[in-house]
Amino acid sequence: MNPLNYDVVVVGGGAAGIFAAINVANNNPNLKVVVLEKTSQLLAKVKVSGGGRCNVTHACFDPNELIKYYPRGSKELLSAFHQFQPGDAIAWFSERNVELKMEEDGRMFPVTDSSQTIIDCFFNEIKRLNITIELQTKVEKIIKNDTNFLVTTNKQALNCKKIILTTGGFSKAENYQFITNLGHTIEPPVPSLFTFNLPKHLILNLQGIVADVEIKIVGTKFIENGPLLITHWGFSGPAVLKLSAWAARYLAGKNYEFAIEINWLPTMNEEAMMLALQTLKTNFATKKISNAFDFNLPNKLKSYLIAKAEINEDLKWADVSKKQLQQLVAILLKDKYTSKGKTTFKQEFVTCGGIKLNEVNFKNMESKLVSNLFFAGEVLNIDALTGGFNFQAAWTTAWIAALKN
Repeated sequence: MNPLNYDVVVVGGGAAGIFAAINVANNNPNLKVVVLEKTSQLLAKVKVSGGGRCNVTHACFDPNELIKYYPRGSKELLSAFHQFQPGDAIAWFSERNVELKMEEDGRMFPVTDSSQTIIDCFFNEIKRLNITIELQTKVEKIIKNDTNFLVTTNKQALNCKKIILTTGGFSKAENYQFITNLGHTIEPPVPSLFTFNLPKHLILNLQGIVADVEIKIVGTKFIENGPLLITHWGFSGPAVLKLSAWAARYLAGKNYEFAIEINWLPTMNEEAMMLALQTLKTNFATKKISNAFDFNLPNKLKSYLIAKAEINEDLKWADVSKKQLQQLVAILLKDKYTSKGKTTFKQEFVTCGGIKLNEVNFKNMESKLVSNLFFAGEVLNIDALTGGFNFQAAWTTAWIAALKN
């Protein structure tokens, strides 16, 4: 069977791939563009993102600030965001009658609160621009000839002039084989954005409780502030997810067994905390500790922490010893746990790892090793914190790659 001929082949039908294909076809109506997707569904991650609402981007319009949300890829993305940043993404969707709204924390969603709005927008563009979609089509090999590529799939061979690789992140290095065969190097993939497991720990009885904390990985410089959620398996919430992203490669190296330290009252230092407890001891000498423990923590968490400091919460403040006060300070400000294992954050799996960034020209997203080969999205060694930042990196890199095709 003779190969099918296309001008541009996009490998991967996720956010970056579809955005790249649409922009290529929009910029160059005469080009024949095809998207190859190995599964039976396009835009799977877009559909589930943000609890089905699709966190399209984040209202951060200064590239110098925006790059601070990317544990990997920040340096390279700075120039890219000067070409296409969240304001440009908002305008792109607005031109296609999709309006976005900003929430208090800066996250941006379609006003419909439905990811289907974004998917429908993309499908309308695919139809309008006559882009070919091939589902359940897995790329097995790519060979570069003098002027063309020969792409072999499980169904059909294709000839093309240019390729945009937008396969997303793979969990196993061997899945990148058809890319490494072209000469590219892969930073080994490890998970990012995961929650910390505390098997059978007593604190799991407090599942559902949220507290604003400072949390750090003992023996490292990895530290984060923000809400921590106690779940039935361990710790989750924004502070934990951010910490997991920054420390992704370190924690993989520790096989996900590590010590963490929590400051439950991050506005306090040890001296101020001791003074506050001594003041309670003086002012409420005849009261039970549980009835006069005036700190901004959920009641069940207060009881747990007092008990962990080996103090009976029915004890009167007057009877609390200096040693017990010191124990309580340590528990409130330096509460230690050992995490064993991880749990992926919902379905929003993000990979740390991918194409080595110094092998890509971020002015046009073209390979420095293979001419007319381009990359966009999570196939690159780029990942971000939650909040719409991973999608923004996908839109940005895809838009730039599309400009050059």
